[in-house]
Amino acid sequence: MVTFFRASPSPIRAPRAVRPLKRRQPKKTNELPKDLAPSVPADDAHGSHGRQVCRRHELYVSFQDLGWLDWVIAPRGYSAYYCEGECSFPLDSCMNATNHAILQSLVHLMKPDAVPKACCAPTKLSATSVLYYDSSNNVILRKHRNMVVKACGCH
Repeated sequence: MVTFFRASPSPIRAPRAVRPLKRRQPKKTNELPKDLAPSVPADDAHGSHGRQVCRRHELYVSFQDLGWLDWVIAPRGYSAYYCEGECSFPLDSCMNATNHAILQSLVHLMKPDAVPKACCAPTKLSATSVLYYDSSNNVILRKHRNMVVKACGCH
């Protein structure tokens, strides 16, 4: 509640009609009820049968290894990361699963030969800047979008 006082008189507003408070509906999430959720520690990166769940992995891209240092000035490389892992039912909230992925994994349980599992893929990407020579030997600084994986999820 915010209140303030004025030293000079001002017109008085008519009070609003009092309405009963509405109860907010709880937000819908993709999480299973606690009694149905898997009992896996939050820091455990392995799913059922010891397979890794969908998550981000380190990937350093070296412009020297690509043979690009004749035109890329800086940086010499960057951490791009990549996504890999299982998207198996039940899809935990830490997997950033889409609603489509949740339904696809349910249908996969019923028809595993007809419908594949959901895929582990980037859900959030960020940019990186590269200083390079263009075809006319001009020095260009360009921010390239969607070059660094920030988060992974099931799609």
